[in-house]
Amino acid sequence: MTEREKMEAGDWYCCLDPELNALRENARRALHAHNTSHPDSRGAMSSELRNLLGDAGQDHRIEVPFHCVYGFNIHLGNRVYFNTGCVILDTARVQIGDDCMFGPQVQIYCAQHAKDPAERARGLEYARPVRIGKNAWVGGGAIILPGVTIGDNAIIGAGAVVTKPVAANETVVGNPARPIAHGI
Repeated sequence: MTEREKMEAGDWYCCLDPELNALRENARRALHAHNTSHPDSRGAMSSELRNLLGDAGQDHRIEVPFHCVYGFNIHLGNRVYFNTGCVILDTARVQIGDDCMFGPQVQIYCAQHAKDPAERARGLEYARPVRIGKNAWVGGGAIILPGVTIGDNAIIGAGAVVTKPVAANETVVGNPARPIAHGI
């Protein structure tokens, strides 16, 4: 198997691979085009970024700067909004439902690096998908870790570090994120 095939299968792979390097370079070019778009674009997704993504519904706003690793693993529903400075490290599939909103500086991670320092230095990692349901709201500075699923209508508080699944209609805050009652 190639390193990309291992990555896509969720197996250990080496991220220091020529094919993966070329794919990251392709993403950097598309992101540069998006991140240097004319101010009148008002966060509209550039054609370069739209072509990079795996799927993109309609009526998105992705404020600049925006960063992702590959892009092709990102699948967006309709009317998704990313505020400025969002990062998606999409080494696995990132599925985002309709009508989701992300505050500034939200980070979504899929890669899990090796715990052993020698293996980590060799670029060994594996990837876990992230799924976010419809109408979720992710507050500024939140971090969503590999393998997390967030249900429909969930709210992630600003600065939360989401390490475990979040149920539909649940609000979580803190580090690590934990549920609170709505209305607080």
